[in-house]
Amino acid sequence: MDQTSRLAIDLCGIHLQNPVLAASGTFGYGIEFESVADLNAIGGIVVKGLSREPMAGNPPPRLWETASGMINSVGLQNIGARAFVAEKLPGLRRFKPAIFANVFGYAPEDYVEVIRILEDAEGLSGYELNVSCPNTKQGGIFFSSDPGLLHSLVSLVRPLAKRPLIVKLSPNVTRIDTLAKAAEEAGADAVSLVNTFVSLAIDPRTRRPRLGAAFGGLSGPAIKPIAVRMVYETWKAVKIPVIGMGGIRNGEDAAEFMIAGATAVEVGTANFVDPAAPGRVARELDEFAKTEKLQHISELIGSLKL
Repeated sequence: MDQTSRLAIDLCGIHLQNPVLAASGTFGYGIEFESVADLNAIGGIVVKGLSREPMAGNPPPRLWETASGMINSVGLQNIGARAFVAEKLPGLRRFKPAIFANVFGYAPEDYVEVIRILEDAEGLSGYELNVSCPNTKQGGIFFSSDPGLLHSLVSLVRPLAKRPLIVKLSPNVTRIDTLAKAAEEAGADAVSLVNTFVSLAIDPRTRRPRLGAAFGGLSGPAIKPIAVRMVYETWKAVKIPVIGMGGIRNGEDAAEFMIAGATAVEVGTANFVDPAAPGRVARELDEFAKTEKLQHISELIGSLKL
């Protein structure tokens, strides 16, 4: 059996040639990477977060390397949904990967407007709803940490989106399963997790934060064991597909997430070191499947032995 047959999966009705996606925020809009990575080797690309209007992002410095990871505070800089449709999406249509638009906002109507803009665009396979933004109309509460707010947001967006809707969950919560259930009950087709962990790095000499916006999001290999645990807890709690991410660097990392219950995985921070990481992870995942004598990669999903 060849790699295509062994790795091809169905995700929310979308055919993926393999279960490895490039994660939002780490792979630009995808098209910028065509000269340094084989985009056709990736199962899907989740483009950087899109807002209703362009955003300049946070003040520099925006990145700080940590032990086995990094903290970022980019601030969701992006060109806006309309510019993405006009300037970036046409080029992406030339490639094989499924294209997912990551959508965010600071109030429910922001999400609604972005979805409306994207619904008229050709070439998108689905949406990933980033709910880790503060709802400014609710006193700074995050959609991702309040099941009621999350349910309301997904319920509002669901009827507007004709394409599959993935809800990206934050790990900065007490019970991830409660939030995953709220998303599922509101109509989400899948959930993806985890997003970054809120973190703070300090320069001990100046006694000031290392990042311009002070706090940032920790990602990379340091968070992987926690992310795998949260994926497993989510897989046990919901019936919809789970997409796992958090510190994936190689094929065995991807297999670990799938054994914990993930149908597909996203590669994020590794792209900063190796822009071709998602395609390489897919190849290594196939090698792992052959070594383990798997007929199909789906045999791994939820196969954890406790």
